[in-house]
Amino acid sequence: MIHHVEFGRRGIRAPTANPLRNIVPEALAGGAAPSPIAQLRSIFLSRLDPASAAGLGQEKLLAEVESLLAEIADESRIQLNGREQHQLAMELVDDMLGLGPLEPLLDDDSITDIMVNGPDRVFVEQNGKLKPHNAKFRDAAHVANIAQRIASAVGRRIDETSPMVDARLADGSRVNIIFPPLALNGPCLSIRKFARKMIDFPILIANGSVTPPLARILEAASAARLNIIISGGTGSGKTTLMNAMSRMIDRDERIVTVEDTAELQLQQPHVISLEIRPPNLEGRGEVTQRDLVKNALRMRPDRIIVGEVRGPEAFDMLQAMNTGHDGSMSTIHANSTRDALVRIENMVQMGQPNLPLRAIRAQVVSAVDLIIQVERMRDGVRRIVQVTEVVGLEGDTVTLGDMFQFEVDSDVSEGIIRGRYKVSRSRPGFLQRLVYAGLDRAWAAALEEASK
Repeated sequence: MIHHVEFGRRGIRAPTANPLRNIVPEALAGGAAPSPIAQLRSIFLSRLDPASAAGLGQEKLLAEVESLLAEIADESRIQLNGREQHQLAMELVDDMLGLGPLEPLLDDDSITDIMVNGPDRVFVEQNGKLKPHNAKFRDAAHVANIAQRIASAVGRRIDETSPMVDARLADGSRVNIIFPPLALNGPCLSIRKFARKMIDFPILIANGSVTPPLARILEAASAARLNIIISGGTGSGKTTLMNAMSRMIDRDERIVTVEDTAELQLQQPHVISLEIRPPNLEGRGEVTQRDLVKNALRMRPDRIIVGEVRGPEAFDMLQAMNTGHDGSMSTIHANSTRDALVRIENMVQMGQPNLPLRAIRAQVVSAVDLIIQVERMRDGVRRIVQVTEVVGLEGDTVTLGDMFQFEVDSDVSEGIIRGRYKVSRSRPGFLQRLVYAGLDRAWAAALEEASK
């Protein structure tokens, strides 16, 4: 039999005689009459000892919260049915142990992105489409509390003096938080969820992101240790593709990953994950992505994977690719494979302003073998739309060769974009590396199938 309990300073204990009778929290005094649910929540929170709640598991805590809510409702004469009390108990438990109104969204595998634009405006991405959701927070302070809990879990701080932070959840999902006064709508959160199931090429094929022949080409490129840049816009699936390609890396290789916010999910046993550190309140202690890339070169890696290049670390990434770390990969924000090269040049110049442009381009040509462009198209499907070989340098111009180019058919049925890949059968400049890896015949067969 479960006895009615209260949350006391020393743990869960039996209540004294009618401890809640005639208690009206200050939050309820004066002003407009609150709703019955708001009354019940406020009285419950006035009785809650967070330290006691933290020591219970979710199921036990839910039972105890429901029991106490029923007792408070009876003593305070608050009229709620059983379903409403259970729903309130779930919300309170989510607030105490989880992320409040976000918990149901995080549990929904069909949701890939969660965007909180203030306490009463929540949007989600489902099946590649953005739509509003009926999840709501009580007020801006409620959003701020959830955001601070996320940040503190990874040793970061978010408040008015430090109003922006990148963090991650326990499952690896990436979170960006921005606070007032920078955010005029109140605290805002953007969560990029990680799929619980590892994404591999069979799943990408089933989703329409890639065709089977192209998947085999990309698998061969990873296994043959080609240096690869994956480019695309925000939310286009760059990291997902990199995770899928990384599954072809040999389990005996030592891999060092460098990320702004750790989100790669490599399955090999010999992986060292490095993550930047922001400056402290005094502006000291910062460790940049460039610092980590330099350090990674001293860690005897077989491959270096940079989660996203966005600044001067581009120069160090090219150095790594040019100094025996074949098979290195990185992602970059760009609208096309040609734009990706221009962005790399610009980022190298951030850290090496006196380096001649031709020297930069010579390094790019020597370092990068393939650039893969991914795009989230208007039907919500994230597709590989371009695979380009970095051929060489003619004069001061980098020569590119499109191996695969996605072409949209004129008819779009049922909201789904139909198309096919235009395939080049030209001999790649890295053919000898395919031969060395024993993958030249598999490459040729995949190209032959893709051309049909």
